[in-house]
Amino acid sequence: MTNLFSHLETINQRPEPFACDTAADLWTDEHISKRMLAYHLDPDIDVSSRRAEFIDRAVMWIGSRFNVGSRTRIADFGCGPGLYAHRLAKLGACVTGIDFSQRSIEHARAAAVKDGLSVDYINEDYLAFETDEHFDLILMIYCDFCALGPAQRRTMLEKFHAMLAPGGAVLLDVYSLTTFEQRKEAASYAANLGAGFWSARPYYGFRNTFTYDRERVVLDKYTIVEAQRTRAIYNWLQCFSPEALRREFEDAGFRHLELRGDVAGAAFDETASEFAMVGRK
Repeated sequence: MTNLFSHLETINQRPEPFACDTAADLWTDEHISKRMLAYHLDPDIDVSSRRAEFIDRAVMWIGSRFNVGSRTRIADFGCGPGLYAHRLAKLGACVTGIDFSQRSIEHARAAAVKDGLSVDYINEDYLAFETDEHFDLILMIYCDFCALGPAQRRTMLEKFHAMLAPGGAVLLDVYSLTTFEQRKEAASYAANLGAGFWSARPYYGFRNTFTYDRERVVLDKYTIVEAQRTRAIYNWLQCFSPEALRREFEDAGFRHLELRGDVAGAAFDETASEFAMVGRK
């Protein structure tokens, strides 16, 4: 019983914000990546990617707002199976997509070949990605930026600034303080939590949600107990005020910042759960 109590103490332990990074486990696990890809490709749900209808609207707005054409060089960080990159390539852009998931990149490459598109898909952790190429537009969509800790976010914004051509822009979206206010601390447990999402084998899953008021951070911590192993997955969400996100952009050298309600160009709404920002070099 003492050993069980010790395990439960560990499961319910609150880490410091962004102290644990399990992105590699989430995106490279054979079973999880298969489930994630299925969510990406379902056009009717907002899981992993947004609904196909929203993506179509977003690409239409991006194409118009940034004058995307045959000479436009675009980098899509966290491109997944290429849902945005593929559509932007159809507009004639020269697109580079970077993603940690080999399964998603392989799907994106196959889709590009099928449609006769030339897209440079790179299977790599985008935190480590380096290139001498310069882009007219850099994307980081579906709040990927919120999963990064403060030092990682600074690194990414400085990387983006260095990779942009003069006058180039970054477009990304984030969770707002409304999202933070809506999230509450909780703990739950179930056999095969998430309908088998976390493993092909039987398991017991624990989900702990922690909120950090000072940092405006939410953590969903998943502890997956299988017969042969126990592992924890940390899903961090940094929530932003417009002022806080603006400071991070400005500290990385960006100017001419523009708030939007989302990456499809909606008007900014301070009560919404997300918002987007455009920063120019």
